[in-house]
Amino acid sequence: MSDDEKTPLFHKLEAAIGHHRNGRTHQAMALYKEVITLDSRNVIALNNYGALLLKENDLNGALTVLRQAVEIDPQAYDAWSNLGDACQLLQDYLAAINCYQKALTIKPTHAPALGNLASALKPIGEFTLAERFHKAALEVDPTHVETHTNYALFLLATGRYKEGFREYEWHWRECAKRVGRAAIQWDGTPLNGRTLLVYFVGGFGDAVQFSRFLPQLEKQNGQIIVATRKPLLALLRYSFPTITFVDDAETLPLHDVQTPIMSLAHFTGVTLETLPFSEGFLKVQPEKMAEWRERLQHDQGSTAASAPLRVGLVWAGAPHKHIKFIEFANRRRSLDLKTLAPLAEAVPEAIFYSLQIGDKKEQAAHPPAPMTLIDYTDHIHDFSDTAALITQLDVVVAVDTSTAHVAAGLGKPVMMLSRFDQCWRWLAKRSDSPWYDSLTIYQQKRPLDWSEAFEDAKRDLRAMQDAKEKAHGV
Repeated sequence: MSDDEKTPLFHKLEAAIGHHRNGRTHQAMALYKEVITLDSRNVIALNNYGALLLKENDLNGALTVLRQAVEIDPQAYDAWSNLGDACQLLQDYLAAINCYQKALTIKPTHAPALGNLASALKPIGEFTLAERFHKAALEVDPTHVETHTNYALFLLATGRYKEGFREYEWHWRECAKRVGRAAIQWDGTPLNGRTLLVYFVGGFGDAVQFSRFLPQLEKQNGQIIVATRKPLLALLRYSFPTITFVDDAETLPLHDVQTPIMSLAHFTGVTLETLPFSEGFLKVQPEKMAEWRERLQHDQGSTAASAPLRVGLVWAGAPHKHIKFIEFANRRRSLDLKTLAPLAEAVPEAIFYSLQIGDKKEQAAHPPAPMTLIDYTDHIHDFSDTAALITQLDVVVAVDTSTAHVAAGLGKPVMMLSRFDQCWRWLAKRSDSPWYDSLTIYQQKRPLDWSEAFEDAKRDLRAMQDAKEKAHGV
C-alpha cells in the first residue's frame, strides 16, 4: 500500500481514536469498522474496536476481532488483555487467566492485566494469588482509582471489611470530584452542629442494606438529613422515625457536608462480627399489614391444602440498560419464571405470589405447571407495599435484588438464588449472611448452571412445607 493510499486510512484511524478518547463510542466504532474494511490486519483498529464491543456487551463480537488481533500480532499485549476481559465476562476464567498471562509475559507492568488477572483468579478460589496480583497492580499505578476499587471489592468479598470499605473510599472520592462536590465530602469527623446530607447511590438494594447504619449517626452532634428515591420513602420513614428523609428528586435542603450511605460502613469501622441489626431493621405500618392480610386470606392453592406454604417470587432484577456492566451482570443473575418450575414441583400445594416488578413482570400471567401463582403487584405502589405483602408470606425466593434485601430486612426467611460470580456482599464460600440472619444463599456451583442450587432450594422448600403442615396438625 503506497503512502497516498495509506493517508485516508490513517486519517480515519486518528479520527476514530479521537472519538474513542472523548467517549463518542458509536462514532468511533463506525470509523474503526471502516479502517478494518480497508486494512483487515490493522491491529490497533482491531484491538480498539474489540474494546468498544466489550463496552457495548457484544462479547462474541469482541472475541472474534480480538482473536484476530493477537493472531496477527502475538506481541499485542493490550489485545491479549482485552481478550482476557471478554473471556472473563463470559465466565471462562481459565481462558481469561491464560490471556492475561500472555499480556504480562510481554509487558510485566501492564496494570489492567495485573488487576483483571486478580479478578479472574477469585471466582476459581485462588484468593492468595488474586491478592498478590491486586497488590502488584497497585504498585505499578498506586493512584489508579479503578485498581483501588477492584482491590476493595476483593477485600470485601473475603470479609475484610475495615480494609475493604477504607479502600472503597477511593471510588467515592472520585465520584465526588466528577460532580464538583469533593470539598464538602464528610470525612467522618464530629459534626459539631453541622448538617450532614446522606445520599443514596447504586440500586434500591444497596440503599436498604446500608440504611441499618443510619441510627448510629444520631450520636453525632449535628443534624442528619437522608435523601433517597421516592419508592423507599414511606418504608424508611416508618422504619427509622427519628431520622429526616427527603425525596432526592426534589431540591435538597441546605447542608454543610455530605456522604454516600455506603461510606457509613467505613466511618463506623464495621467488621463481620459487628454488623448491626442482622436480625432485621425494617418495620411495616399495622394498617398496611392488615390490608394485605385481608387481601390474601381466601387465596387457595391448586391442591386445596389446609396449610399451603406462601412463597414470594422474584425472578429478575432491574436491567439498568444505561449502565452496560450492570446490565450484563443483571443478565447473569436473572431468570425467566418458567425456569422456577422445579420449585413448584417440589411443593405443589404451595401458593406462590409474584413480587416481580418491572422487567419480566408480564411472565406472571403465564406461570409454568404445576405452579399456582397469584399476582397482586398492581396493588404495589412503593416498597412499603412490597414489605407489607411480604409480612403475610412464609418465605421469599428471589434472585439477588432489592426485594431480597427488603424481605431479609424484615427478618422474613429468604432463599436467595445467586449467580456463580456473585456480588461481594454475599462473601466467598458461605451460604449464610452476616448481614441478614434470615437469608440463605443458593449459589451456582458452575457458571450459568442452576441445577445444584435448585436441588438445594427444592429440598428446603419441601422441609418448610412439611414443617408448616406439622405445626397445623395436618
